[in-house]
Amino acid sequence: MKRTRDEVDATLQIAKLNAAELLPAVHCLGFGPGASGAAAGDFCLLELEPTLCQQLEDGHSLVIRGDKDEQAVLCSKDKTYDLKIADTSNMLLFIPGCKTPDQLKKEDSHCNIIHTEYTTEDLLDQIQASEEEIMTQLQVLNACEIGGYWRILEFDYEMKLLNHVTQLVDSESWSFSKVPLNTCLQELGPLEPEEMIEHCLKCYGKKYVDEAEVYFELDADKICRAAAQMLLQNAVKFNLAEFQEVWQQSVPEGMVTSLDQLKGLALVDRHSRPEIIFLLKVDDLPEDNQERFNSLFSLREKWTEEDIAPYIQDLCGEKQTIGALLTKYSRSSMQNGVKVYNSRRPIS
Repeated sequence: MKRTRDEVDATLQIAKLNAAELLPAVHCLGFGPGASGAAAGDFCLLELEPTLCQQLEDGHSLVIRGDKDEQAVLCSKDKTYDLKIADTSNMLLFIPGCKTPDQLKKEDSHCNIIHTEYTTEDLLDQIQASEEEIMTQLQVLNACEIGGYWRILEFDYEMKLLNHVTQLVDSESWSFSKVPLNTCLQELGPLEPEEMIEHCLKCYGKKYVDEAEVYFELDADKICRAAAQMLLQNAVKFNLAEFQEVWQQSVPEGMVTSLDQLKGLALVDRHSRPEIIFLLKVDDLPEDNQERFNSLFSLREKWTEEDIAPYIQDLCGEKQTIGALLTKYSRSSMQNGVKVYNSRRPIS
């Protein structure tokens, strides 16, 4: 139903606006048949940055996600954005074919009411992340889909699967860069479900096709890292020198272990005598920024940027750097010529 001039004037009075101080033309924003009969109050205007606007114009969709007790977020295919409420908005920017005040002044407009339709789709989901971000995180967690449900395997079982694969590679004298999927399934199928064998290969390797045959290139860094976690989870602390020796012996022949493979998984204390290493997983730390830093500084009073970076990297926003996080949540100083960081507040 279109507004009349009397209704427009009544609205101006309620808003305590003097019609004499305004241009006579009025833009009325309405919703067409595509709105499924929803009232105007069921919709909100959304201001987007140019990149997101271009995505909509190209035919892509955006999704608003979050439960009722959570802060809503806006998701594109590969990124997530915060949503903020604005008390005012320049609606002229959103109305197709609208005329600016300067354009209206040049026209002979006498109490004109300009009606315009604008339609939209309401999409809502639960998880506050884009589809691509969700799938990426599932891969990081080594999650697998079983019967339509995503599950995370117990680490011990995951290692059992990996040992089956690496032992087969060794017995067949295959290259780690060319492990045939079909042969793996045939040989290991009697021991474990085929979908679990393939899942293990996906977690610790990269799939490719050569002459119509599917192969996996195993990732030595991932396999060495998993072997280290297996050793470290059974000990509170480990003598570093002894650990490095046992660790190298536990990985497949031809793979070389390196402490760089353990970033975000284990921490080395070089001030103790002897030097020690212990398990410290990013996944076990608090998600809140301040709580994360409190937890880290309670474990160690002073950190170098190299040591702490793997444990705060996931806290960085799209345009935020590790340096910016350290500036906000820590205080820097020099120790033996090396910059170190400690807490800005006392840690109990």
